[in-house]
Amino acid sequence: MVNEPTKRFEMTRLRRTANAVISNFVKYGVCPPEMHLLTTRGRRSGFLRTIPISVLDSDRGRCLVAPYGEVDWVRNLRKDGFATLRQGGWIELISVRELEPEEAAPLLKEYLQHPRAAVVGPYFETPPEAPDEAFVEEAAGHPVFAIVRSTTIRI
Repeated sequence: MVNEPTKRFEMTRLRRTANAVISNFVKYGVCPPEMHLLTTRGRRSGFLRTIPISVLDSDRGRCLVAPYGEVDWVRNLRKDGFATLRQGGWIELISVRELEPEEAAPLLKEYLQHPRAAVVGPYFETPPEAPDEAFVEEAAGHPVFAIVRSTTIRI
């Protein structure tokens, strides 16, 4: 059986519009519990950048998974190591640590065993039912950040 090539992420006008709509729901807390708004500081511009993101809440801890690969928020987090997560009237200040592929592999597998896989699954080469070892190679293209410290405030 020949694997189909994975989709390449593109920020289209439709995706920007969908992100804006989803962001408004998340901002007011009308969303699934894993949805948050991730705000990072631009690594070159210094401007704040916000996107909706699905946080993986695992028995191994809370993580941010980059289903679309090394996108801007990943590069921004690598530079600063901190960001904010917002949902409704709560803002969480977080510090993160990027995981090694061996640590990230089981988390990527868990990430794909959720209904979100219908949207992000085409961006992965490894199917959700594959063993953890198969996700080690996949982890190179889908960075995972563990949330190592957080402080929550009410706004």
